[in-house]
Amino acid sequence: MKVINNIREMQSFAESFRKSGKTIGFVPTMGFLHEGHLSLMRQAKKENDVVVASIFVNPTQFGPQEDLSRYPRDEEGDRAKCASAGVDHLFLPTAAEMYPEPPSVFVSIEGITDVLEGAIRPGHFRGVATVVTKLFNMVKPHRAYFGQKDFQQCAVIRRMTRGLDQDVEVIVLPTVREADGLAMSSRNSYLDANERRRAAVLFRALKAGEELIRAGVREPEQVRQKMRETLLTEQGIEIDYAEVADPDTLRPLEALSGRIVLLIAVRLGTTRLIDNLLVL
Repeated sequence: MKVINNIREMQSFAESFRKSGKTIGFVPTMGFLHEGHLSLMRQAKKENDVVVASIFVNPTQFGPQEDLSRYPRDEEGDRAKCASAGVDHLFLPTAAEMYPEPPSVFVSIEGITDVLEGAIRPGHFRGVATVVTKLFNMVKPHRAYFGQKDFQQCAVIRRMTRGLDQDVEVIVLPTVREADGLAMSSRNSYLDANERRRAAVLFRALKAGEELIRAGVREPEQVRQKMRETLLTEQGIEIDYAEVADPDTLRPLEALSGRIVLLIAVRLGTTRLIDNLLVL
């Protein structure tokens, strides 16, 4: 596995792959890799000639009071995991390489970034859209792989690629979960043993909402209330939202029919956790 730190070198490799007719699969990450990330890399390996993964903790998607400085990092371990998953090229740029000057050009997506995560973390999705666009310009992938755990992020990136006519197929794979249902996340490392046990309530709340829908409930507020009640069965849970939304627009639903996404965000101690469940 080759490690690349320089943008121009990454672009040169990507261009040579394309000219030789090879397809590029890309998995962008912020590192501290877990099985969720590795599942994306293995899928990319099956579907492409060359797999590129990136590790970059992007400062423009963190707010002033968020966890940029303490975001977990393990570069040595991440390198070994990428190699084991079949990654051919690991792109490891520094912040100075990605942003040699204070950022003045941003990508903004309208309509789906002012609700849920966007409402709570202003500017977050502008940072996400900007860095993903930059990475697409550097890696030049045919396909890019993301996990469903970050449901709103996936919706934003899909809309971005359509709106900017980016020649990249966005592939979203199912959330990878622990045995008790907790969605795998780098931020799970913040949880102590007691918090980790309580965190399993997120998936239980989503499943409780899904059960109501499958039982014939058509009033979204009943589902929201059931998810909130389930979350509050564990001490120390602070709910940011427990929403029932349209999967495409992410707007709250007023009646239940067709495709539905249940989305949850909570704070547990000093850790913020998100999860979702798509109900078809």
